[in-house]
Amino acid sequence: MAVSHDTTVYQEALVVLGAAGVVIPLFHRLRLSPVLGFMLVGAVVGPFGLASLAPGLPWLAAITISNPDSMQPIAELGVALLLFMIGLELSFERLWLMRRLVFGLGFLQVALCASLLTAIEIELGQDWTAALVIGLALAMSSTAVVVQVLSEEKRLNSPTGRTSFAILLFQDLAVVPVLFAVGALDPANRGSGSAELGIALGRAAVAVAVIVALGRLVLRPLFRSVARTRSAELFVAACLLVVLATGLVTSAVGLSMPLGALIGGLLLAVTEYRRQVEVTIEPFKGLFLGVFLISVGMSLDVRTVAAHPALVFDGIVGVVALKLLVIAPLSRAFGLTWGTSLQTGLLLGPGGEFGFVIIAVALNAHLLTPDIASPVLFITALTMATIPGLSMLGNRLAPRLAPKAEVDSALLLPDTPSLPRVIIAGFGRVGQTVAAMLEMHKVPYVAIDSNVDRVSAQRRQGKPVYFGDMTQIELLRRVHLDTARALVVTLDASEPADRLVAAARAERGDLLIVARARDAAHAAHLYRTGASDAVPETIEASLQLSEAVLVDVGVPMGPVIATIHEKRAELQAAIKAMAPGAEVRPLGRKRLRDRL
Repeated sequence: MAVSHDTTVYQEALVVLGAAGVVIPLFHRLRLSPVLGFMLVGAVVGPFGLASLAPGLPWLAAITISNPDSMQPIAELGVALLLFMIGLELSFERLWLMRRLVFGLGFLQVALCASLLTAIEIELGQDWTAALVIGLALAMSSTAVVVQVLSEEKRLNSPTGRTSFAILLFQDLAVVPVLFAVGALDPANRGSGSAELGIALGRAAVAVAVIVALGRLVLRPLFRSVARTRSAELFVAACLLVVLATGLVTSAVGLSMPLGALIGGLLLAVTEYRRQVEVTIEPFKGLFLGVFLISVGMSLDVRTVAAHPALVFDGIVGVVALKLLVIAPLSRAFGLTWGTSLQTGLLLGPGGEFGFVIIAVALNAHLLTPDIASPVLFITALTMATIPGLSMLGNRLAPRLAPKAEVDSALLLPDTPSLPRVIIAGFGRVGQTVAAMLEMHKVPYVAIDSNVDRVSAQRRQGKPVYFGDMTQIELLRRVHLDTARALVVTLDASEPADRLVAAARAERGDLLIVARARDAAHAAHLYRTGASDAVPETIEASLQLSEAVLVDVGVPMGPVIATIHEKRAELQAAIKAMAPGAEVRPLGRKRLRDRL
């Protein structure tokens, strides 16, 4: 007898795994943020996307989700795992050091943004209760998306990452009093709101204290016992137990589940199991956080745009702009640079997940009508989708706001006789090594670098290093390129190195130009540009590694060196073959010594 199965229970899993296995790799290849990929999947398969066509096309029901509420528990777990991972990177001590940003900058951000947004809504004709709810909802930012974007860009520990997280942490803490304030505005609850708020805050404080106390007593013995079993499965179970237990305790007393997970991470951060826990949780975090982002995408109802296009567009631009104009000056007032302040304002300008929660409570309390709530929810979700793009914009604009370093005139190139010297372009680690070898053989040189601090430090050591941009033709002439014995290009950035080689070759056709290249393809490009010799980092590193391995395993030094030289010549010939049109001058060791 055949057993029938209800396949609808697998719909959510099918959508999430399909996004993770198909859509997100495509976004990765297009160099787009996975955040946008997950949200786009949610918009497409959600109740306002393909799921709305399922009644007429029954087969769509298998790959769409008509009830977003079914995904909410896993979505919240994804955010909780994200906060748990953040807690592992922090500690209570580091959190205490951030208290000025958390309770100072964070409080002012929420208070000022909510006040201004409320005032604007009142001017637009909303009554004061609806305006206050909308202002509080839009004042929140997205912990999940902002932290995910910062993590992808490896900027969580940067000044922008720490400042953003401090403000987001205060917002998470502020959710409890905000929700009780919204609930107290319900006419049915007026008069008892203050007492209930005090009791709720007291319960929350007790719950946090219990979690911290029990965590310090229980977590180490628990993970020690699990680690002794040497079972990866049990270690996964223990990690998820901590996340769920701490999250559910805080959720039960009115705090958010992610906040409880954050506390659990903070407690584990000081234990010897921290790194293994990070490795264990990472795959679950990414997948469950994807569920949250899909659920956000499902809330995007394109009919809202069709009904109120001007309102939605103005709301998106207005919310991000207003919060940016509040957060950036506030951050600057707290001692951050304008570049960091701008990046923080752009990241926190969009709305956040707690805005959905506040609007939902307001709807239940009859403080908002669905017609008013729908545009607010759409603005919140759509601004969250702009966070990766705003982060990229901040990364491009911030360097322009960085104060330009004062350049001491003593660091600039003086008018010196045109002595035949080797010119070194770039005086980082590679340039300094080349200079040391030239000094050892008493070959005179002059070096140019665009990092004023590096130049200053090297000048104090008596090195002939000067500040300047070697890609400028006038500076090439000032270092007397016309009489130089050679130009050594050690710049690590390929584009400036290419420009320098081309300019030097155009200025002097017989100049010996030895350039640092990233790899074989870049070396061939440098040959075509005009380099006499190009040294690929990857090839030289692999040859040195091969030499070390062969000698260490017992192969005699003589044959090893001969083999390495043969391989180097073979690879160099292959590189030069990649630049058939270039006039490549072979540089044997003897000829190079003669020219120097």
